[in-house]
Order: sequence, then C-alpha cells, then structure tokens
Amino acid sequence: MKGQNEVLATEKHSIHVVSDLLHKLTRWYELHRERELLAGMSDEALKDIGLSRADVEHEVVRPFWDDPMHK
Repeated sequence: MKGQNEVLATEKHSIHVVSDLLHKLTRWYELHRERELLAGMSDEALKDIGLSRADVEHEVVRPFWDDPMHK
C-alpha cells in the first residue's frame, strides 16, 4: 500500500507540474499576442485608452516572459 500511495502522490505532483507549465505557456502567449495587438493600434485608439505611443513602445519591447501581473 505504501508504494501505491507514493506512486499516486508522484503522479499528482507530475500532473500539477504539467498543468502549471501549460498555464505559464498559455499566459506567455497571451502576453505576446496582447503586445502585438497593442503595437498595431492607431494613435487615436491609444489616446482613447489613455496610452501614448511611447507607453506602447516601452511595453512591446518587454520579453514575453515578463509578466507584469506575475500570473
């Protein structure tokens, strides 16, 4: 029984690690995509949401793994 419990605990841990990795990869893709969309917005649209072109340039040069919300 002890061996079976250890195997189950290891499997649960492995599933958790894989799930966390998939979540992180998905988040990084979202950040990359959002930054691309932000870069493609017109100056008028940026003004509407309270951002300048300089704000956007600062954001889009950040690496995809640089998550300001630490998700």
